[in-house]
Amino acid sequence: MVLFCFIFWKKRESGDENDKVLDDEFEKGTCPRKFSYTKLAQATCNFAEQEKLGEGGFGGVYKGFIKESNSFVAVKRVQSGSKQGLKEYAAEVRIISQLRHRNLVQLIGWCHEKGQLLLVYEFMPNGSLDSHLFNGKSLLTWEVRYKIAQDLASGLLYLHQGWEQCVLHRDIKSSNVMLDSNFNAKLGDFGLARLVDHGKPSQTTVVAGTQGYMSIEYVTSRQASKKTDIYSFGVVALEIACGRKPVVEELESSQVLMVDWVWELYGRGQVIEAADPKLCGYFNEEQMKCLIIVGLWCAHPNHVSRPSIQEAIQVLNFNAPLPSLPLDMPEVTSSYRPPFTYGTGTSERGKTY
Repeated sequence: MVLFCFIFWKKRESGDENDKVLDDEFEKGTCPRKFSYTKLAQATCNFAEQEKLGEGGFGGVYKGFIKESNSFVAVKRVQSGSKQGLKEYAAEVRIISQLRHRNLVQLIGWCHEKGQLLLVYEFMPNGSLDSHLFNGKSLLTWEVRYKIAQDLASGLLYLHQGWEQCVLHRDIKSSNVMLDSNFNAKLGDFGLARLVDHGKPSQTTVVAGTQGYMSIEYVTSRQASKKTDIYSFGVVALEIACGRKPVVEELESSQVLMVDWVWELYGRGQVIEAADPKLCGYFNEEQMKCLIIVGLWCAHPNHVSRPSIQEAIQVLNFNAPLPSLPLDMPEVTSSYRPPFTYGTGTSERGKTY
């Protein structure tokens, strides 16, 4: 992949001849189609500001309408002058174009023309999970929230175990969980994803992700693995249950980590007090307790103590008992303590597809 991106970066300077090289490479994939820049410009009213759905670290996301298919799409415009944006563009096309699952955002097509890098996704009418949890878009009921957690777990199970290779997402967060018209959850943004053969050890990479969602061992060892994805899933599960962001600014120089706060309540036998107050008590207490404890289990400081996503799903579906966690949160065995920003992927990228 690194070699591919290097070749891409060097050859794109040669103009239209380079475009055909990438056409041939990408068209080896299945289903996603090539769009012309003219077609996508028309679909988005020439990328009009009023069509913008969100702004990310490597470009904006726009709502578009494709007349031929009579359907709305989301067009991600990657900043072509950014090498990191270029790498993410290539990774996303190469990886997600091969994946098919109801809980993954579908890549419909792509375009690299006249120096433009564009990705076309299915349109998700209800936007991103974080916009509902934190930005007042709407109040998600508990029934919808629990289903979202199950949907996300199902998508992650497919990535880790259901395809010919293990897909490490590396940027699972609430702003990358998209909601369709029926509030079914789909995981998106595969720009940081990596492929690892099943049974192979974790992969050493440049640390990239988002603060608050990265596990301690990932930052210190640069080892991306299933367990680092599981940690991120655990943080999102707690966001869903608690309605709190991973990092809360208490005072000017004080930050409270959600995992620490929830674990303290768990240790006092008051875990239900972590429930999102916006729900006003309207939730299934057994499910709330289950989701919070599964979230803590997945976000355990010791990666060895974290479950597989399959084990987490069994508990969420009440097909296995709740895990017994230590009442005191285990000590972090390194000098790193979140939330500090590392790598290139810590900036907020496109939030709404």
